[in-house]
Amino acid sequence: MREAARGNGPVDKTATAPRADFTVDCAVTLKRVYVFFVMEVATRYVHILGTTTNPDGPWTTQQARNLLMDPDDRADDFRFLVRDRAGQFTAPFDAVLAGAGIKAVKIPPRCPRANAYAERFVGTVRREATDRLLILN
Repeated sequence: MREAARGNGPVDKTATAPRADFTVDCAVTLKRVYVFFVMEVATRYVHILGTTTNPDGPWTTQQARNLLMDPDDRADDFRFLVRDRAGQFTAPFDAVLAGAGIKAVKIPPRCPRANAYAERFVGTVRREATDRLLILN
C-alpha cells in the first residue's frame, strides 16, 4: 500500500469508483422490496435509481439508462462501476455502461468485502429504517 501511495506500485483505480447494489426493505408492506442504488464512494452520495418487487435484467438495464440520461446527475464523471455478480446485472446492463464510457467491474464471487461501501450502506438502511418498526395488531 505504501509503494502504491509513492507511485512505485500498482494503483487500484477502482478504489473511489461508484458501487451498485440492491438493498432489501421489508418494513412498510412486510414484503420484500428491492431498492437499486449507486453510491459514489468519494463523496458518499447515493443515487436511488428505483424500487421493485421483482428485479430482473431488463428493469436493471432501464435504471442504468435513466441514471445516464439525468442531466443533473454526476454520472458523466464515472469511469468505473463496481458491482456484484447478481443475476440482475446482465450483459445489456454492462453494454449500456460501456456505451457511456463506464467500465463495469465485477467483484469476486462470494466476496462482499470487495463491495464494502455498498454493503455498509445496506446494513445501515436495515438497522436504521427497518429494525425500528413496531408492529401492532
